Amino acid sequence: MVIFGTKENPLVLASASPRRKEICQMLGWEIEIEPAMAEEPWDETVTKEEAVLKIAKGKACEVFKKHPSRVVLGSDTVVLAPTGDVLGKPKDEQEAFSMLSTLSGKTHRVLTAVWVCTPEKQDGFVSSALVTFRPLSEQEIKDYIASGEPMDKAGAYGIQGIGKCFIANLEGDFYTVMGLPKEELLKFVKSLYFF
Repeated sequence: MVIFGTKENPLVLASASPRRKEICQMLGWEIEIEPAMAEEPWDETVTKEEAVLKIAKGKACEVFKKHPSRVVLGSDTVVLAPTGDVLGKPKDEQEAFSMLSTLSGKTHRVLTAVWVCTPEKQDGFVSSALVTFRPLSEQEIKDYIASGEPMDKAGAYGIQGIGKCFIANLEGDFYTVMGLPKEELLKFVKSLYFF
């Protein structure tokens, strides 16, 4: 068994996300950031859960090839519009406005997939949360976009920032929406090693 998350053997995080870094640090892990370069294309032929897990696995496995004696974590988060369409990161302010207007006053689903590679084995899981936005005015959306917060986030909002003011209800883990389901990840890593 490899002991990881220590100064001697930090967890390799295959992501540049400052939110995922912060969550790993909340768990008390020392980490090393090495973002995956390639990104798996979204697979329309499988379920949304399978597609997001495939992307997380691709990221983890790409980085694990360079560090086969380490523990590598890959993750991916997607926001599903009320219609079920995938909302990625907005390309521009106009797309951010469109996404936030779509989410306004409605319930949507957020999926975060995690894949962990260790020298002994690899496995992953998908965590799901339901988020309900209160109705947003056009001005609120414009002001939020002007803050810059939506531009690097799936679904054009950040639950840990100003975006939390839009949320009327959350069913599921706050950290799933933030980008890494903290408690589920901890249980999963323990099960990967000990059971």
